[in-house]
Amino acid sequence: MAVFIEEFAVAEAGSGPYSLTSGPDGALWFTMVQGGSIGRLVPGGELSAHRLDPECGPTVIAVGPDDALWFTEYRAHRIGRITLGGEVTEYGLPTAECGPFGIAAGPDGALWFTETAADRIGRITTDGRVTEFPLPVTGAFPSAITAGPDGGMWFTMNQANAIGRIAMDGAVTLYTLPTDSAAPVGIAAGHDGALWFVEIGAGQIGRITPDGRTTEFPLPDRASRPHAITPDSTGTLWFTEWAANRVGSITTDGAITVHDLPTAGSEPHGISAGPDGSVWAALEIGALTRITTRPGV
Repeated sequence: MAVFIEEFAVAEAGSGPYSLTSGPDGALWFTMVQGGSIGRLVPGGELSAHRLDPECGPTVIAVGPDDALWFTEYRAHRIGRITLGGEVTEYGLPTAECGPFGIAAGPDGALWFTETAADRIGRITTDGRVTEFPLPVTGAFPSAITAGPDGGMWFTMNQANAIGRIAMDGAVTLYTLPTDSAAPVGIAAGHDGALWFVEIGAGQIGRITPDGRTTEFPLPDRASRPHAITPDSTGTLWFTEWAANRVGSITTDGAITVHDLPTAGSEPHGISAGPDGSVWAALEIGALTRITTRPGV
């Protein structure tokens, strides 16, 4: 397959496009962590932005079960909700200074999120009711979270060197990673019934089955600092290499390919399948990048 990469400026340099997702309206929605806003881009069309508190630090964004977009405010310690029409609601959290980061819709009709500074997993209903579940370890820095194929929510523990699973009743199971100091961050459910994650500290891609069996795949550049991961429509997983200014792909049998980004020092972070069939990544320099694959010639 031939890979084509295009960049699209969406904000001023340094605004920090960080996380993105495909909304139910056929647009990409993304956070600007440094700029304090939520952006919306229709591929090939309209670009708009919705201002928040400039210091709130909007971080990860996900589609909710109510067809709104939900996001974490890492610096303001809140959860935000934005409708497709741009109406914003923000919810304070019970634990002060908790540092919410990852967020994802669960199978129970609620949103689940991580509290990096509080060693807790949170749950918020679409009407704003919050429950927090403590983890059985301290200093774990729970980071990204995703719904698994087994009815649980799976999350990375960046400082505990482990992957966690939380059931809908709050029961937590931990799986220690084979590689020391792997520092996992991004995690996503693959099309193969497993969870795939990136090890920013070890330069590896990991795969864990619902019964806890883990496989690790070293990247060609172990110092590339992979950050986020997502499946495309074919089941191939795509990831960002923050320190190496690249995006890469890994098939479910472990074949890895990496691709340089057009602009040096673009700081790729979040990555998501787009509404147009391409994969999109957020670049902190103020751009989104589209990765398109076509049959080779």
